[in-house]
Amino acid sequence: MWIPLWTIVDSASDMVRPVSSATMDAPPLEAVVFDMDGTLIDSSRVVPAAFIATIEELGGPALDRDEVIASYVLGPPATIMEHFLGRPVEPSEIDGYHARLRAEAERGGVQPYRGIPEALEALARFAALGVFTNADLGNVDVLLGAAGLRDRFAVVVGADEVAPNFKPAPDGLLLACERLRVPAARTSYVGDSPQDGETAHHAGALAVAARWGHLMEDVGGFDVVADRPTDLPTVLRLT
Repeated sequence: MWIPLWTIVDSASDMVRPVSSATMDAPPLEAVVFDMDGTLIDSSRVVPAAFIATIEELGGPALDRDEVIASYVLGPPATIMEHFLGRPVEPSEIDGYHARLRAEAERGGVQPYRGIPEALEALARFAALGVFTNADLGNVDVLLGAAGLRDRFAVVVGADEVAPNFKPAPDGLLLACERLRVPAARTSYVGDSPQDGETAHHAGALAVAARWGHLMEDVGGFDVVADRPTDLPTVLRLT
């Protein structure tokens, strides 16, 4: 288990950032696994827009962006759609959502957060890279593809592969570690919500807060904090 024992003060912001003793005492990290939405890419416009249009088209309620974002903790798109529609959804309806998402991504553009490509390039010299997201593999293909990041990762795990054990259950992260052939104890999980920190701890991995993420408000549940993507190699001692 990773136990925070000391802190670093960021002199630029006067903010206290928790840092785990594991960064000094644990074996070197062999893998870095990322959450996707709000960590690698800013999808806070295209994903809600796709859900809002699809759910309304299927006879569901008129939703606003914040309602959709708050539902991300429920699981992959099928689970979110069933929640708002109040009924099971058909595979063709999920396909329709993905088509809408692709159209939104092409129209609005999906970009990595500033510094993500550079961080991934630096990390890849020392660690295997993966993704575990509470979205499904359809979302991954659309969004990471649109952002030009899909080929950066050796392993990608969607929540639909571990249903119904969604975050903060560790199943998806453990599956990513298994596919990377790296123990969870030598893996860090980078995410932008408290749920990501819980997921890391349940798996026995190092929980890394992406302070740049759009859901990041409280870093208290994480072991280490990176203010910017380009800080990750130094924070994780992978330099």
